[in-house]
Amino acid sequence: MVDEQLITTSNQLEGYKITKHLGIVRGITVRSRSLFGNIAGGLQTLFGGTISIYVDLCEKTRLEAYQHMVQHANELGANAIINIRYDANEVMNGVTEVLCYGTAVHAVNL
Repeated sequence: MVDEQLITTSNQLEGYKITKHLGIVRGITVRSRSLFGNIAGGLQTLFGGTISIYVDLCEKTRLEAYQHMVQHANELGANAIINIRYDANEVMNGVTEVLCYGTAVHAVNL
């Protein structure tokens, strides 16, 4: 099972030896903004500053993609994920795909 503390954007884990690369793992989610969300976001833009309704949507979407990636790594028997990245693409107007990916590995303490 992946140890949350052994997930990194780095390509190595300090204090650990990577004993096996298990392959690329990914988590993907596709989200759209609701009509209510667009109206509320539009109202927030009138006052400037942080658009909290979109910040919340983005945070939830990234977390969901991240959790899917961890689940995929667990299915491969990994205990760590290195070199993780996020990517996002607009599939159509108002619909966004978020991808979280990395390399599943097995690592041991030095």
